[in-house]
Amino acid sequence: MIEKRGKAAAVICTEQFASSARMTAQTFGMDGYPFAEILHPIGRVSEPELDERARVALPQVLAILELNKSNREEL
Repeated sequence: MIEKRGKAAAVICTEQFASSARMTAQTFGMDGYPFAEILHPIGRVSEPELDERARVALPQVLAILELNKSNREEL
């Protein structure tokens, strides 16, 4: 993952793909990998609905980035 290269990153996925995201993380030895989860779908929603999904994702993304920053500083 990009975090292993010292870069900040956060994954955002819709609830429909959350279990796949967890399994993928586990496959790569990153069980418990944090990601932001938003409502599905995102492809066929209005701009205001998409804006709301972004508002929901933002605090999750910021928390993930802060966690990643703390983990990098411990190394």
